[in-house]
Amino acid sequence: MGPPGEWCREDLVACCVESVSASRDAPMSLDPDAEDVLLAMRTLMPRPYHEVGIDEARRLSGSRQRRPGPPVNDVSDRVIPGPHGGIPIRVYRPGGERALPMLVWLHGGGWALGSVDNSDLTSRMIANEAGCVVVSVDYRLAPEHKFPVPFEDCLEAVRWVAGHGEEIGGDPTRLAVGGESAGANLAAAVALVDRERGELPISLQVLVYPATEYAVERPSWRRNSAGPVMTSRDVVWFWDLYLRDEADRSDPRATPSSATAFDRLPPAFVLTAEHDPLCDDGEAYARRLSAAGVDVRKKRYDGVFHGFFGMPGVLAKATEAVNDVVVALREVFDPAPVNASTPVGD
Repeated sequence: MGPPGEWCREDLVACCVESVSASRDAPMSLDPDAEDVLLAMRTLMPRPYHEVGIDEARRLSGSRQRRPGPPVNDVSDRVIPGPHGGIPIRVYRPGGERALPMLVWLHGGGWALGSVDNSDLTSRMIANEAGCVVVSVDYRLAPEHKFPVPFEDCLEAVRWVAGHGEEIGGDPTRLAVGGESAGANLAAAVALVDRERGELPISLQVLVYPATEYAVERPSWRRNSAGPVMTSRDVVWFWDLYLRDEADRSDPRATPSSATAFDRLPPAFVLTAEHDPLCDDGEAYARRLSAAGVDVRKKRYDGVFHGFFGMPGVLAKATEAVNDVVVALREVFDPAPVNASTPVGD
């Protein structure tokens, strides 16, 4: 077996199978509320994503009950032009007469699941508490639309927001981009591409358990290979739904960690979950940014799993994480000390 990053897909899958067998009986220190949520989720979806397949995964994801979010002054759906046709977006604008800062949010779901509905609760909370316009993007999904289509949808959406912010009550000079899981991957890729073009005034990347590398076997990959929620084999499965071929695995627009340089990127807030195969992936990316001189803060949320961020009000750590994002946004939009995160290297 070759070094990480050089393995073939068959090696990675074999590693996942071995790790799952070895870790089934391993103790896991989940928060009590996370244990309750996990029990309910296992009832809804007793088998991993890669076993149920894309159609069933989408059906189950769409049928999952979601807590209603708080009211926002104005919520509207619209369609903006894109390179592959219209891109649906949902705009959340809290009250206030002045032009507000803006956050473009990219939902998770392994590039193949989800929609703006999945992030409706957190979008509403962030809009209200951070006092910013949140633009949630309904980008095209794999495998029907493989890389680079979802990425190009997201890049064009961020460009549109930067160029048309005044139409939605926003301030184009104060812009952040963020996302969860696959959405964080897309947000990081947008920031990387814009570094060379310099078109977007991105002041912060919010990267919630980002997928930045093609299934590199790090300690969290083995430790959490059987989940909960997301297994290591699920991660490979989602990557293979998204990417066209092996060459895409080294394209920084698909795998941001494969970039040759990380300097001159916007500041970043990187959030990870203890019981997540991608935990070390996100933290390694944070270290790369920091080593290149980027202002980075990171925070690991112990006792929770991949996907926890979308469960505020149910999981205490999710409420904490959303509040931490609000604080980070407030700092860059209206500078004030941030105590919610830990500087990289601490």
